[in-house]
Amino acid sequence: MLHRLYSWTMAWADHPRALWILAIVAFVESSVFPIPPDVLMIPMILAAPHRAWLIAGTALVASVLGGLLGYAIGALAFDTLGQPILAALGKADAMAEFNTRFNDLGFWAVLTAGITPFPYKVITIMSGWTGMSLATFIVTSIIARGLRFFIVAGLLWYFGAPIRDFIERRLGLMFILFILLLVGGFLAVGAL
Repeated sequence: MLHRLYSWTMAWADHPRALWILAIVAFVESSVFPIPPDVLMIPMILAAPHRAWLIAGTALVASVLGGLLGYAIGALAFDTLGQPILAALGKADAMAEFNTRFNDLGFWAVLTAGITPFPYKVITIMSGWTGMSLATFIVTSIIARGLRFFIVAGLLWYFGAPIRDFIERRLGLMFILFILLLVGGFLAVGAL
């Protein structure tokens, strides 16, 4: 099923209204859709590098707005919508334990999920369910999704097609390393 969704998403990258389609995919990916907007962004930027920043900006705005939908699902409809979505993603067992620690780590959880391959929709729903501060959620989502989409756009704009393999295979790992270094830096400063 995921392969069919991936193929369907890739087919839309060449559509004349690809920017609107990207916005829709980025919006729904933040709350329910399993395919990340990167699969549309990459071929779109490779085809039109001069539009890289517009494409990344579109993905950012739509993703954060979609994240607000995920937040609303968690806050207002967790039992009827949020829990089944998380259960379908295999995250149902971890929800109770996750809830007890989530708001203490909320900024870092949203930042990490917004940048890495971890399903951002899980964090958006959990943020609403646990009652995370909406301001913290929005600001962190903007930072995280902005980093993710604009780094991809910048790499594609600068390096072009040769960087595509790196992005598709290793960027998640690079973002995880970045987060570990960032957290390590904060811990080191706090320890001084």
